[in-house]
Amino acid sequence: MALPLNPPVPPQLARSRARVPEGDGWAYEPKWDGFRCVAFVDRGEVYLQSRNGKALSRYFPELVFPDGRYVIDGEIVVFAEDGTQLFDVLGQRIHPAASRIAMLAEQTPAKFIAFDLLADEDEVLLDRPFEERRARLERRVDEPLALTPWSHDPADAEPWLRGAEGVIAKELAAPYRPGERTGMVKIKRVRTIDAVVHGWRPGKEPGTVGSLILALYGEDGNLRVVGHTSGLKAAEKRALVDKLKPYETGTSGMGEPSRWQSDRELEWRELRPELVVEVTFDHVSEGRIRHGSKIQRWREDKDPRECTLAQLDQ
Repeated sequence: MALPLNPPVPPQLARSRARVPEGDGWAYEPKWDGFRCVAFVDRGEVYLQSRNGKALSRYFPELVFPDGRYVIDGEIVVFAEDGTQLFDVLGQRIHPAASRIAMLAEQTPAKFIAFDLLADEDEVLLDRPFEERRARLERRVDEPLALTPWSHDPADAEPWLRGAEGVIAKELAAPYRPGERTGMVKIKRVRTIDAVVHGWRPGKEPGTVGSLILALYGEDGNLRVVGHTSGLKAAEKRALVDKLKPYETGTSGMGEPSRWQSDRELEWRELRPELVVEVTFDHVSEGRIRHGSKIQRWREDKDPRECTLAQLDQ
């Protein structure tokens, strides 16, 4: 390749913020749930780089880029027929067998969503303001690439905050700083449900609760584990042992490996389905809370049978 930028180029990162910033100096985009990717395109040659600098090209052979010489920042996403983003499916692509990758590329093809232009022909654009880079990106992007929506109006970002993964807000005048958390912020969608406390896992320290196992009732009337809590304070971890003890069924064991850390198989202790907690979380994937939820309050007033899977679809 003969490009003005060569891999690896760490992508610019976003700072977390609780609320969408407002003002004339901001632009807003939806937050995507995929693999961050910097694409280096030199005519017919394409090199895809992951967020941590690793090569992704062999895992996504179906991705095709418009002819030209440029470096583009974006996200690789797989969509279900209803438009849901399937993050778990992306992880299945990281596989040593080319035959399996080819099969998945045909069955669940990925899409590249472009949202920044880092170099165009022989010109490096990192020091140019985002507003200029976006304008040039719009001229560069063509099918089969997708261009991420954007808006200068914070009101347009509200649907992304309620129904998508959240919002990315970018400073119009900001340059692109590889690897730095500057010039952009992320506001994740925060969701709330009431869940049955189906069990608990011991903490690292003896006599403490590490996390609560959460479950919801399906249409068939059966409880289904959907995730676990995180972020318990030290005092809570100790106090919860006594609080939960009267509800223990006597069933315990090792099983239900951690959903997102497949090498961890954790001890668990079952509880009668009588306790309900209100929890917040930011993402659901294939019917599971992908990141640990946080307890907001205990719901003594809530009938556990009212804690249904339908909440995850809201």
